[in-house]
Amino acid sequence: MSNPSLMPVEQALENMLNTVSKITDKETVELPQALGRIVNRPVNSTLDVPGYDNSAMDGYAVRSSEASKGASLTVVGVAAAGHPFNDDIPENGCVRIMTGAPIPNSMDAVVIQENTEANSDHSEITVLQDVPENDNIRRRGSDIALGEEVIPTGTRLSAVDIGLLASLGIAEVAVFRKPKVAVFSTGDELVAPGDKLKSGQIYDSNRYLLIAMLEKLGVDVVNLGRLNDDLDAISQALEDATQSCDAVITSGGVSVGDADFTKMALEQLGSVSFWKVAMKPGKPFAFGKLKNTWFFGLPGNPVAAAVTMDQLAQPVLKHLAGEKHISSDAYQAVAAEGLKKRPGRADFQRGWLEQNKAGQLTVSSAGSQSSAVLSTFRRANCFIRLEQERDTVKAGEEVTVLPFSTLLR
Repeated sequence: MSNPSLMPVEQALENMLNTVSKITDKETVELPQALGRIVNRPVNSTLDVPGYDNSAMDGYAVRSSEASKGASLTVVGVAAAGHPFNDDIPENGCVRIMTGAPIPNSMDAVVIQENTEANSDHSEITVLQDVPENDNIRRRGSDIALGEEVIPTGTRLSAVDIGLLASLGIAEVAVFRKPKVAVFSTGDELVAPGDKLKSGQIYDSNRYLLIAMLEKLGVDVVNLGRLNDDLDAISQALEDATQSCDAVITSGGVSVGDADFTKMALEQLGSVSFWKVAMKPGKPFAFGKLKNTWFFGLPGNPVAAAVTMDQLAQPVLKHLAGEKHISSDAYQAVAAEGLKKRPGRADFQRGWLEQNKAGQLTVSSAGSQSSAVLSTFRRANCFIRLEQERDTVKAGEEVTVLPFSTLLR
């Protein structure tokens, strides 16, 4: 049954997206530094692409009215990319042309080389098939017209986008400032990797995991390290983060234990929108605000931290950065085996998605679904998202799968 004290995942995400305001600070970066940046205003083409009528194939530029099947045409010159043919072309003349070369004046079609037969010295060709007007010609502006919007506001620039901008002669682009995000983990039991463990201690994996995910997201990360379970130390770290950061992400300390000092500090220093979400793993997820800094309190268990970072914090941080929100890809797949589930929380189980010989998408469990077993992410490529009120899944039932985002790959 549903627990009314737990906020549904969809509601939690909507709440955060509607609450968090986008960064408005802007800057201009040169193209080599623009990959992954968010465009802050539309980019319009400064020219036609292609910039002139050109040949789509190797062949011969002809007048279609003279290039009927069986016609003999005299080759009067050659046109190549960067080397146009500009002379007048006599009646029943043609021009040898290469892919990308400008179409000579008065020519209105290109007959491909395979549809011609040349004499011994290639001074004359015979056309083997009728050539329609405009055949194999890429017209000026047919790809992109002068003034056309090519990249809308809120786009995260991809490698293809960078190439497109370069093809338009654009050397720099206006983007939003990168969000600055502080990260720290809490817990007396945590030890930095490389140090020797003592009895009752574990390595601090969450902070390294979250920083790596944030770096893939393209934000500026401020690593505040590991803090002991001390209210004053945590309060000071939160205060410091509010001085220069747009958001702060913590791991651990937001559940109901006596030593959850992050929760205490947040209640003293800021406002809290919600503490618990109806998701598994990841129930103890907190969202709030400290002065002008947004706060995301992630669970202490490593899997729960990764899931909530990916499913809840990631979309909001993208929104904060000015990126246009795009829903995650979701597919329907057949469960290859039974999946344990109890109603009450949306379940994000680690799974392996593949296509069987019949072309059907199937998904199976990646192994242990414990929120402390991080290694199962290595055997998974997706989340199996089971609805909040869904019960145990039987083999053969359809389920929703979410392929891992780039943050987890």
